[in-house]
Amino acid sequence: MSSRFLFTSESVTEGHPDKICDQISDTILDALLTADPNSRVAAEVVVNTGLVLVTGEISTRAHVNYTALVRRKIAEIGYIDPTNNGFSSDSCAVMICLDEQSRDIAQGVDQAQETREESSDEALDAIGAGDQGIMFGFACNETPELMPLPISLAHRISRRLASVRKTGQLPYLRPDGKTQVTIAYEGGKPVGVDTVLVSTQHTASIGDITDEADVQAKIKADLWQHVVLPVFDDLSVKPDESTRFLVNPTGKFVIGGPQGDSGLTGRKIIVDTYGGYSRHGGGAFSGKDPTKVDRSAAYACRYAAKNIVAAGLAEKCEVQLSYAIGVARPVSIYVDTFGTGKIPDEHLLQLITDHFELRPAGIIATFNLQKLPQERGGRFYQEVAAYGHLGRTDLDLPWEKTDKAVLLQQAAEALLAVPGV
Repeated sequence: MSSRFLFTSESVTEGHPDKICDQISDTILDALLTADPNSRVAAEVVVNTGLVLVTGEISTRAHVNYTALVRRKIAEIGYIDPTNNGFSSDSCAVMICLDEQSRDIAQGVDQAQETREESSDEALDAIGAGDQGIMFGFACNETPELMPLPISLAHRISRRLASVRKTGQLPYLRPDGKTQVTIAYEGGKPVGVDTVLVSTQHTASIGDITDEADVQAKIKADLWQHVVLPVFDDLSVKPDESTRFLVNPTGKFVIGGPQGDSGLTGRKIIVDTYGGYSRHGGGAFSGKDPTKVDRSAAYACRYAAKNIVAAGLAEKCEVQLSYAIGVARPVSIYVDTFGTGKIPDEHLLQLITDHFELRPAGIIATFNLQKLPQERGGRFYQEVAAYGHLGRTDLDLPWEKTDKAVLLQQAAEALLAVPGV
């Protein structure tokens, strides 16, 4: 493989149709777990012009107004003007089509519900995974948050787009948008910003500027100054005169949101994770309660990988877990440091096995995943439903802590001190 290559990742704003769905699904999850932490939730959402459909399987003792939750989240995102957006919190139709979770699926998780507060191995082993599947977690030392640089930058730009819209700094912007960043690498290290692409919904005119070309020129200049450049302040890699900057390449982006495209929960799983830089098991996060290992085990993988990198035991680390439905312990654990490990990968595997709780009930307890919405005023999962579930420096996420880094350093030293190792 050439020592120089380009790698690209994308992000989307909270007003993107798919992300609207993710946020509604996780708003429902937050409300249900706040009222009943043992709720079983698989909430799926579809949006289109003037329509929101909520479907899926939910078993709970909570009583919530689903329609009110949907409308409040849509308004919070910024869809409050049906004239300009073709989609509005007050005027859209909301259809609720929910069923209860299958008892066949639930029984592997339910059988030890009464002992959930216990921390014994017997209690943790009794609560099986809510489904089979594979999950990946990744970390690298390219950014302060130990995330790949392309997805980190794409998320920063997307969040900045929303910020300047909501504060009124660029009032002509509308909620829908996508970003894409291409980074140049040499010898596996990021060395330059090749391309920045921003597609953002906007009004047809800006003040007295009505010509399409002039509108786009205004948007491009404003985005470069107020959106793109600020996100590079704390990074050593920055755009230069060779960086391409593309804005709304089709020429305009007036019709957007659900009016321009339908949306569906779980359709931005690469945006949610590592931007394609690391592998993905295929399972989405949003709308799923933490007994679903698609979500909770992916967080646990990230926690393990991040602490290994934070401990200085590798420059890059990827952790894979696999589960069988109704079985608590992972079927397999795999570690890959891509040749950057300071100790052999099999030793890192041993450290993960020894120092990280990977059973579903243990993961839930470690991160307090069932009670965090209640403890944080009914808002937790909806906060990670846009701009990434991982590497978030703006949120206090338990799986982003590096509190095991020192322990891993000490354990690695002790392991290497064993004769014959």
